[in-house]
Amino acid sequence: MNSSLFGTLVQVESNSTRQDEHPLPIAPQRVKSRTYPAVPQQDSIELKPLRYPLNDAGVSGTSSPATPKEETDIEMSAPGTPVEPTDTFDALPTLNDPPMNKYRLATCCFLNFLGGLTDSAPGALIPYMESHYNIGYSVVALIFIGNALGFIMAAPFIDRIRQRLGRAKTIALAQLFIGIGYIPLICTAPFPAVAIANFFIGFGLAVQLAIGNVFCANLANSTTMLGAFHGSYGIGGTIGPLVATSIASSGAIWSRYYLLTLGLVIWNVGFSTWAFWNYEKEIGGSESNALSETSSRGLDHVSAMLITFKSKVVILAAIFIFAYQGAEVSISGWVISFLISNRDGNPSSVGYVTSGFWAGITLGRFALSPIGSKIGEKLFVYIIVVGAAVFQLLVWLVPNIIGEAVSLAIVGLLLGPVYPCAAYVFTRNLSRREQVSGMSVISAFGSSGGALAPFTTGLLSEAAGTFIMHPIAIGLFALMLVCWFGQPGIRKRTE
Repeated sequence: MNSSLFGTLVQVESNSTRQDEHPLPIAPQRVKSRTYPAVPQQDSIELKPLRYPLNDAGVSGTSSPATPKEETDIEMSAPGTPVEPTDTFDALPTLNDPPMNKYRLATCCFLNFLGGLTDSAPGALIPYMESHYNIGYSVVALIFIGNALGFIMAAPFIDRIRQRLGRAKTIALAQLFIGIGYIPLICTAPFPAVAIANFFIGFGLAVQLAIGNVFCANLANSTTMLGAFHGSYGIGGTIGPLVATSIASSGAIWSRYYLLTLGLVIWNVGFSTWAFWNYEKEIGGSESNALSETSSRGLDHVSAMLITFKSKVVILAAIFIFAYQGAEVSISGWVISFLISNRDGNPSSVGYVTSGFWAGITLGRFALSPIGSKIGEKLFVYIIVVGAAVFQLLVWLVPNIIGEAVSLAIVGLLLGPVYPCAAYVFTRNLSRREQVSGMSVISAFGSSGGALAPFTTGLLSEAAGTFIMHPIAIGLFALMLVCWFGQPGIRKRTE
């Protein structure tokens, strides 16, 4: 072996020995830098568990199959998976589901039709009552006070009665109270008995109104359902003055009008009992449990009422309906007296003007209520209340009976959808366990306005004249706008 070959072997062996000193390979250096403008650069990338798998087969780009999901996996509690809320949500019943609901809505409409017949008649009958009993405005206005006291006394007991008796028997009890109130009127009893009779009528009307409001408000398409419910009141309000004026002007005694309403009471007892008899069984655990939460949580009825009175929604709603019904009843109750005393109208002819007012209310509730649900109840109420105030000014300032009758009908048209739109907002802003007691309080305050405002109008008319009705009505419209501004927006239903 020559020296050059030996030298080469020694050099190779030497290099091999030197490499044994580094058995692990050295990490290669980055040859080319790769940067992505949309991704923040990191020295290392760490894969973290995904909370939301891309598909049922596993994470995209991985070859391992997805493991079966169990209730303890993180994915099962992810926001993407429906989490059962504390308050369960139930689909609203419709007019045909359950099938008896269409008859129940018809029952509510018959009940409110009776309310319209009852509330609208005094406007046409007051001149005849004053003549029969030889009394003045301030005394005859006591019939409104008696009615309001009935509403106020009913408010604390309506929900308790409903829980004890169920809706069918509760409505039947309401009709019994109303029928008892009609008997002294039919018999033309002395005027103090007539004022007391209106207490029983008010009590019964308060019960049926609260039950009907809550039932219609919890149906699908509730604004339209409430429009039909309160539109029936307007139909009764339209027919009432027509029939009352016809009876009184024909020579028959004014009290015979209430034979008609007593007959309707008898019909309502049978029809409503049949329609609502199995109501609590059909709704099962949804509305029944929600409405009974007060008792199931150990709260007594007094505590529930106190909670209701602390609600901002209830307080503002009560004042709003107080002003609304105060304006409505003041207009319908005293406009005939205004036309007779200030415009020299004939009682037998101007008595029909009230029917135009109630016809406008009826048309407004059926035709305009759906518009309110489309453009938003909050905005819609602002528009129609301002419009009603403008046309009420025309009734006051235009010295023409025909022009005043037309303007009054337009006032009724604009006021018509106020109550159904407002009732929709109120019930949506109240939890279901607060709805019956809350709407009872609201109805009671509403009837108080429907008594206090006409009573005050009667007192002031005795001293200053019946024109005072107009500034009182316009002032009540302004109060409605203030309360409506303070009413919160419609909240999402969570139960």
